[in-house]
Amino acid sequence: MRKVILLIAITLIFSCKNETNKEDGKLNVVTTTTMITDLVKNIGGEHINLQGLMGSGVDPHLYKASEGDVSKLVDADIIFYNGLHLEGKLVDIFEKMGSGDKTPIALASEINKKQLIGSDYFASNYDPHVWFNIDFFKQFVEKVTIVLCEKDPKNAEIFRANEKRYLTELDFLKKDVQSVVDALQPEKRILVTAHDAFNYFGKAYDFNVVGLQGLSTATEAGVQDVQKLSAFIIENNIKAIFIESSVPKRTIEALQEAVKSKGHDVEIGGTLYSDALGNAGTLEGTYVGMYRYNIKTIVTGLQ
Repeated sequence: MRKVILLIAITLIFSCKNETNKEDGKLNVVTTTTMITDLVKNIGGEHINLQGLMGSGVDPHLYKASEGDVSKLVDADIIFYNGLHLEGKLVDIFEKMGSGDKTPIALASEINKKQLIGSDYFASNYDPHVWFNIDFFKQFVEKVTIVLCEKDPKNAEIFRANEKRYLTELDFLKKDVQSVVDALQPEKRILVTAHDAFNYFGKAYDFNVVGLQGLSTATEAGVQDVQKLSAFIIENNIKAIFIESSVPKRTIEALQEAVKSKGHDVEIGGTLYSDALGNAGTLEGTYVGMYRYNIKTIVTGLQ
């Protein structure tokens, strides 16, 4: 019922002219996930009005739009979102908006589908956690820059300069991550987390990634899942498993207890940022800082 009311509200609002007060002359840009918000901030900076719908620790798989979110979306000049049904409960709203004069931009659509990892858990049939491949995230950067330049040509030179700087920063990040990964023996590269958010990371850096809940947090892990994974941990002598900031830690704690009940031990190696960045104003509150923190936590825990 709540979703129906929101869709009706969008229909009514879009039937009226958007008379948003834009005295500052800046583009109103709305983003969904914290990763995309940080990206757009790096390119647009002070030359755009930026609002992110989701904050630190928010699970995009389960996120529901509020009435306030609808107002932000309606007032936006540009809307950037991940796509591939990551923001599953927002899809209906985006489709409704796309039928008018404003089309939300799914950044993941920039990626060649042959490079995506298949998934039966999502309507898109692909794993949506593409930002863990740094090269894919660079494609997001390029698309955002193109759109901002088209919508605000007077600041295009600034946007392109910001793009160049940020892409260079991402290139350095990619090299640094590889150097940290190289310090971990290949046989120890088994990453067990709350859900399968790290498959693109695993493919890029040769990790075997196993998630307790599968690709979507919308499905709960059962007793059989816990027992099966605990046996896998024991068989492969895995030293550490990892909590995710946007997923309740009880699932990983239950897995740890299951391993201990069989006479073995596994440590919780720390908390990883998967579907959301850390708190604003912290190192982990940026994409680059999050990635550096994650790789250090993973390698330290598994060594």
